[in-house]
Amino acid sequence: MKHMPTVALTSGVLLLFACLGVARAQDYQPPEESQQWLKATEHQGTITSGTKITMQNWQQYKQFMPPGMISLFEGKYFWKMPPDIEMNVRETKVYPLPKGYSEASEKYGGQTRVMHLPNGRNDIEGYVAGRPFPNPADPDKGYKILANVWYSYLPYLYVNTPQNTASSCTQDRFGNISCTTLTFVYRQVAYNTDPGIPREDPHAGDAWYTEWLMVQEPEQSRYTANLLIFHKNNQLDQDSYVFVPALRRSLRLAVSARCAPVAGSDFVQDDYNTKGFNGGLALFDAKYLGTRKILAVGNDYANVTGEFPNNWYMPLGWPKPSWGPFELRDVDIIDVRRVESQRPGYCYGSRIMYVDKAFTYGIWQELYDDNLKLWKIFGGGGAHVVDVPRIGRVVTNSVATAGWDMQNDHASYFSSIDKQGHDVLFNENAPAEYHDTARYSTPSGLMQIMR
Repeated sequence: MKHMPTVALTSGVLLLFACLGVARAQDYQPPEESQQWLKATEHQGTITSGTKITMQNWQQYKQFMPPGMISLFEGKYFWKMPPDIEMNVRETKVYPLPKGYSEASEKYGGQTRVMHLPNGRNDIEGYVAGRPFPNPADPDKGYKILANVWYSYLPYLYVNTPQNTASSCTQDRFGNISCTTLTFVYRQVAYNTDPGIPREDPHAGDAWYTEWLMVQEPEQSRYTANLLIFHKNNQLDQDSYVFVPALRRSLRLAVSARCAPVAGSDFVQDDYNTKGFNGGLALFDAKYLGTRKILAVGNDYANVTGEFPNNWYMPLGWPKPSWGPFELRDVDIIDVRRVESQRPGYCYGSRIMYVDKAFTYGIWQELYDDNLKLWKIFGGGGAHVVDVPRIGRVVTNSVATAGWDMQNDHASYFSSIDKQGHDVLFNENAPAEYHDTARYSTPSGLMQIMR
């Protein structure tokens, strides 16, 4: 695979494109629900530790609930909060970022720049490692926050094996539940900051991140596998492959498959990332809407999320108190949309992301269709605190979350923690076979399945 030529632009041209980008961002308005909520929450207070939020008192705290969460409490859609809901609130805990990632952010963050290209696409230049924009500000503040999400901290290696499978369950309006168990190998092959890991994997070519997943159960779908390859050159389309057991071969998927459901769930390829966004930086822009505090499950929630539907309020699928308490999180809110030339035929009209300021993951999302009508809500759980070898406890891409399709009365639930409470294996803790880059991060590796 070849890199595209570097785009050489003078400072004057870059400034022109930056101004055009600001103009583009101002061409559209947020969905009506978002606009109203932002006006109503300009002056937020706080919640006392020890507060218990229930159906009887929730309206006292709705200033800390995004519009989608409010709709679940109001009961205006099929999916709604159960009458016995309890959300116990504690003081907020903020876990520090890994030392290597923070040092890279401080060292290199000042040299990263936003680019608006003549073809209407976007990009950044000068990125080395860490958080691209440690202190995002105008112009392009929203896009800078999106770039921080895209390059937020991830361990070098993330593995769910057959001994610690992840689970993905779906539910329809009639209460029918279907679950799939999955194995994962997610690998960051460039821009690494973990100790003892090379900044660039010498076997990775032009990739910076790869996502490999395979179905374990049900048996009739076993060995079905997907591989996504994200290039260091953001202008290149993400490579997407699927291994089909019946054919005993892999197929390359079209770019339009970005809107295809993953493992039969309500999450499409552009959703299916623990950071909350999987669409890349070239085809999207983002407008900054404001900073607020919202309620979210504390990141150190218990390893009980794999016991579905136990430990989830059903039929909604909301975290029970057995997970742990909720807390207030500081979030930057951005409106993410495809650039104008790429919007026709795309699945979403707007993605409202609530990005945690501490670790820059999208911890709550509201997805709107082309007519800016609410379509899906993603949230409920979130990123998890785990022990990463040689780093310690850190919030990263172990996750439990839910997705509710508000238009089609369908829902999906994901947990990277299994039924026995086993969490993801990271870096040196992963078995030796999963350190094989060629096996789990290249198309040729898919052909080794079923051998």
